[in-house]
Amino acid sequence: MLIVGLTGSIGMGKSTAAARFRALGIGVFDADAKVHDLYDRALSGDIEVAFPGTTKHGRVDRAKLSAALLASPHKLSTLEAIVHPRVREAEGEFLQQEFARGAKMAVIEIPLLFETNAEKLVDVVVVVSAPEAIQKARVLARPGMSDAKLAKLLQRQMPDEEKRKRADFVVDTSGPVEACEAQVDAIVTALAGRRGDAFQRHWS
Repeated sequence: MLIVGLTGSIGMGKSTAAARFRALGIGVFDADAKVHDLYDRALSGDIEVAFPGTTKHGRVDRAKLSAALLASPHKLSTLEAIVHPRVREAEGEFLQQEFARGAKMAVIEIPLLFETNAEKLVDVVVVVSAPEAIQKARVLARPGMSDAKLAKLLQRQMPDEEKRKRADFVVDTSGPVEACEAQVDAIVTALAGRRGDAFQRHWS
């Protein structure tokens, strides 16, 4: 089974690319969605201990947690130590399920793939990218976002240019959705029949 790592900076269009992989019948694990799930259930207690006042009724208030991290950015490593092992565990469960059902390819969508050295856990890396102006416009259109908050987020992410250099494939999401989908289709075609060894090395 070939494992594809899908990544890209905030606002670059990972969800659009992931949706196309799913439409082609390829399983996709969404790390962000899993984090939100863990915030709402399993990890809220641990996060409350580390970041007092950031949970309510057993759920993490993401706005309060974000504010706490902006006030104390050095505590990001504390949050990562709580969250990342559980997300990695869930990724492994997903990949084992895909392998068991005979999937030839599986995708794990990891926003901070390079930043967490997760590229070694996959066979192929696909980076979604768009010009800085388009990225900024997309992110600032989100509720509660500001220039200052975006700047803080980007400080924690590898520059887009560097991600593109490290990618096996780059999907340009600056155009219409159909153009993005066509690029994903071409990648899937190019990878057809290719075998990987990341599953055996890291996940089996």
